[in-house]
Amino acid sequence: MSAPARQDIILAGVGGQGILSIAAAIAGAALKRGLNVKQAEVHGMAQRGGAVQSHLRLSADRIWSDLIPRGGADLILGVEPLEALRYLDYLAPEGRIVASSKPHLNIPDYPDLEAILGEIRKIPGSVVVEAESLARAAGTARAQNIVILGAASRFLIVDEAGLRENVRGLFEKRGESVLAANLKAFDLGRGAV
Repeated sequence: MSAPARQDIILAGVGGQGILSIAAAIAGAALKRGLNVKQAEVHGMAQRGGAVQSHLRLSADRIWSDLIPRGGADLILGVEPLEALRYLDYLAPEGRIVASSKPHLNIPDYPDLEAILGEIRKIPGSVVVEAESLARAAGTARAQNIVILGAASRFLIVDEAGLRENVRGLFEKRGESVLAANLKAFDLGRGAV
């Protein structure tokens, strides 16, 4: 008998990077699959530039807490590399990180980027994505979060079609060009893994 479907995800970035959009797309796809979903509120300085993180838990069984214990995250999605690394103590031994390679230089003493990316790459199965350049190639630098979602889609327990449907729902009211750019960003992120 196989274990029930379950996945615990930490979403990390800075305010204004679209952490809530990633959470909404994953949670929507999970609900359509019949999974239970709990999401902790976004914690941190949610104004543009401040560090933010959120816990997202998916399970076929009842979820008792919205917070992921340290050492329990299956996946860390980082739209900002230092923020992804900040939650390393939450990562399960077999967990992985999907992170952007582009820092958000919001502090004067930002650590050495290559050292940060090197630490992420040491984690087996983890992926560093050129999210900014892929988002620009899709038509908008603002879609870096959707690039990360696309890359992470290879590891999520929800299906690609459900994620794409939720990306469509998030952006279709903003016009055809915004929707097309975000769907392309998703595809480019998925293709980068």
